[in-house]
Amino acid sequence: MFSVTVCTVETPQVAVLSQVDYQGPKKKVGLLGGTFNPPHLGHLVMADQVLDQLDLDEVLLMPDNLPPHVDTKETIAAKQRLEMVKLSVEGNPKLGIEDIELKRGGVSYSYDTVKYLKQLHPENDYYFIIGGDMVEYLPKWYRIDELVKMIQFVAVSREGFKRTSKYPLLWVDVPTIGVSSSLIRQKVAQGCSIKYLVTDGVAQYIDKEGLYRE
Repeated sequence: MFSVTVCTVETPQVAVLSQVDYQGPKKKVGLLGGTFNPPHLGHLVMADQVLDQLDLDEVLLMPDNLPPHVDTKETIAAKQRLEMVKLSVEGNPKLGIEDIELKRGGVSYSYDTVKYLKQLHPENDYYFIIGGDMVEYLPKWYRIDELVKMIQFVAVSREGFKRTSKYPLLWVDVPTIGVSSSLIRQKVAQGCSIKYLVTDGVAQYIDKEGLYRE
């Protein structure tokens, strides 16, 4: 176990419109959250496949600050994870970044994040992307019954996990990419190649910053 010191950053005050006030055209925006420690090609394949199959306007990768629904683990600085996400989505105009959880600080509760985003961007309809292995944990999410009314959950099918839930989900089949952030960290620590597991920009950044070597 280790201790974490959290510095909370106040969210800037912005002028917002309610969903009722906004009467213009809507954008279909996917949100793919994660620690991205580091981001890898599996994340990008998932984002691109959901984007294409659901005909979304864009998918935003959203690095979390302190995720409440997974075991606490050591991670690298938020600015380094954010930079790697930026490098990952370069060259694809339909993939972008949402860094609101890093700016807000504290525990990254999806309910609070989505509520704020819907106030800030009433022109967007949000599609919240999760892996099929996370579906069984949805009942434990903070204010989940309210959250499912605010956004559309998209579940990416995973082998060995049932495609069932009491919540309204859109299921998407995505090619299985046998890569994980923990695998990449392990390979770097062992001095092995991570080419084709992350983008070239991310691989170069990891090497330049000396990340994951211990």
